[in-house]
Amino acid sequence: RKRKSVRGCVVSNEISVLNLVVIKKGDEAVPGLTDKNIPRRLGPKRASKIRKLFDLGKKDDVRKYVIRRELPLKEGAKKKKKTKAPKIQRLVTPVTLQRKRHRVALKKQRSLKNKTEAADYAKLVAQRAKEARQSLTSKR
Repeated sequence: RKRKSVRGCVVSNEISVLNLVVIKKGDEAVPGLTDKNIPRRLGPKRASKIRKLFDLGKKDDVRKYVIRRELPLKEGAKKKKKTKAPKIQRLVTPVTLQRKRHRVALKKQRSLKNKTEAADYAKLVAQRAKEARQSLTSKR
């Protein structure tokens, strides 16, 4: 018989690890568990999530609010502290806006060109049809 990995709420000596959540804090802090507050190592990476976290507007620069991580200095080095930050995703920059404007302009140009070419072709077809009708009437 195969031993079940999920045992519901039964706790016995067969279980090696228990994942628990502290719901109510007691009178004293549990040493090594509730006595210190450890911040999350990584902050948000997406621009909209950074905006939401710091309650920023559209005009605010998201890059200034990225959560940076200080790197430990190497022994004997007298440089200033180095920090690491994530590359912000979905960041709207002037370059991306310029690219979008260019793409839209190209689309507009294409549609205008297609319209004019279609009109020219319709004119040509009408002219050819008219010439064909005239040649038929002249033969009779």
